[in-house]
Amino acid sequence: MEEQSYAKHAKLVPLYHGVLFGILVLTLIGAAANLIRSLGRPSGHLSAALILALSVAALLLFFFCRTFPLKVQDRAIRAEENLRHFAMTGKLLDQRLSMRQIIGLRFASDEEFVALAQRAANESLTPDAIKRAVKNWRVDNHRL
Repeated sequence: MEEQSYAKHAKLVPLYHGVLFGILVLTLIGAAANLIRSLGRPSGHLSAALILALSVAALLLFFFCRTFPLKVQDRAIRAEENLRHFAMTGKLLDQRLSMRQIIGLRFASDEEFVALAQRAANESLTPDAIKRAVKNWRVDNHRL
């Protein structure tokens, strides 16, 4: 597996994020154009409207198929990082930390995790600033 770093930690799936999204957008545009064209004809309004509705439904499905698992993954990350912090300090993570900050902290090595978590809470570091502050990147090859 390729080594992760700040520059190489984003997860994109070209067929999903590029090709499938592009096809769905083009389908939606075509369905809208078809509905508009059908308005000038005496029939075909219902089928054009249904095709547009199905295109909108497919686009919504595209977004929900990605966001629902990511929410579950966020909950798992919060639980894992809380356990990790508890194992190292005997205390749970600071409640001031947002979910996005905790996600940024997951890349910190054990040696820097506790101090960086405290700094992130005290200084309200952005997730990007947290990731940039990581010196020894902890690889996460199991994320979606």
